[in-house]
Amino acid sequence: MKRVLIITYYWPPSGGAGVQRWLKFSKYLRNFGWEPVIYTPENPEYPGQDSSLEKDIPEKITVLKTKIWEPYLLYKFFTGRKKHEKVQAGFISEHKKPGMAECMATWLRGNFFIPDARRFWIRPSIRFLTQWLKENPVDAMVSTGPPHSMHLIALGIKKKTSIPWLADFRDPWTQIDFFDKLMLTPWADRKHKKLEKEVLSHADRVLIVSSNWAKDLESLFPREIEVLTNGFDPHDFENLPAFEYRKFIITHLGSLNADRNPHQLWKALGKLVREDEFFQKNLLIRLIGKTDISVMEALQGNGLGSFVDRIDYLPHDEALAKASRSALLLLPINDTPNVMGITPGKLYEYLALRRPVLVIGPEGGDTARIIRDTQSGDIAGFSDQEKMRKLLTDYAEGFRKGSLAAGNTGTERYSRERLTKILAGILDQMTEK
Repeated sequence: MKRVLIITYYWPPSGGAGVQRWLKFSKYLRNFGWEPVIYTPENPEYPGQDSSLEKDIPEKITVLKTKIWEPYLLYKFFTGRKKHEKVQAGFISEHKKPGMAECMATWLRGNFFIPDARRFWIRPSIRFLTQWLKENPVDAMVSTGPPHSMHLIALGIKKKTSIPWLADFRDPWTQIDFFDKLMLTPWADRKHKKLEKEVLSHADRVLIVSSNWAKDLESLFPREIEVLTNGFDPHDFENLPAFEYRKFIITHLGSLNADRNPHQLWKALGKLVREDEFFQKNLLIRLIGKTDISVMEALQGNGLGSFVDRIDYLPHDEALAKASRSALLLLPINDTPNVMGITPGKLYEYLALRRPVLVIGPEGGDTARIIRDTQSGDIAGFSDQEKMRKLLTDYAEGFRKGSLAAGNTGTERYSRERLTKILAGILDQMTEK
């Protein structure tokens, strides 16, 4: 069996979206002739933990760990946070709007910690892995980012060895939606872009998770960027509670930041609550995950505060169980320049839940295309309050009649095992003599 070294910051007990992709690939790689070897930090600063994911770790897998130093104590000092508080990967503020201290910390993050706060793990990891690989050869290696420091570890190893390298972008680097919020100096901006191009020029193959993002990345560097989407593991959806026509529950899973705040949807729901007895008596808005303060303010401002069930964090299996009881699954897309390629990981799990999905985002985006292709729900533009209201009314009518369901055709193409087969094929091509 061939061996592949996977360099990843996120690994159980890490929770959240970042861990899912390569945990699931690792779970199924042996089925296609590849033995995964994981390299991950011993003492990382995860935004959340979920020990339930450990059941997906393959038996007797090799997991290499070394210590990492991350400058989050400095960040917490600047922002007045307690030592035990978790730091989110993106931009989300749950309790107060960002002030001067947060702005200063963001400036430091963007200009001194390039490409990210894990940069201090790059050189020690290159030294450790270069030595380890001398006695434990592998056939290929994978780096997955963000954090993009993982790619720089692989880059360093690539320069010292001839190991075929697959660079996997779960999110873009300099084209990420919050890149312009980092307040970069011209020097720092050039540095980020130089490192990104160095990764793109040295990796044997490059993966990204959506078609539009692949086109965006190809515009930066003249090479083929391959698309391998995220997906869902059917085993995660066995024995979930069945949907019951009791409450009209609208559920959102995962982080809901300011860029995803669906203002027009809250306005439409606010009007329906005031005008329609069904919504007054039956509506429940369930938010599972970190929620920006601007979202809660918008809900309160539209008279929806008493209809909200906010749950800060749940283990993955418990979150899916809650979502399976929902009348409607909410999927707002970030209203940002790279919006066309955004396909949140939760999209594929929504498909597997087989409940109607309401996407708030562009009709021509990759998420909208997948929803249409699978007949899994509806799409309303960011500002199309009238369409949102009509869709909500239609969903409510289906709920009343006991006929609220999604089509969900062709979703099997997004199963984790099928996607792993495609990945294994790419690794096989990379290692052909």
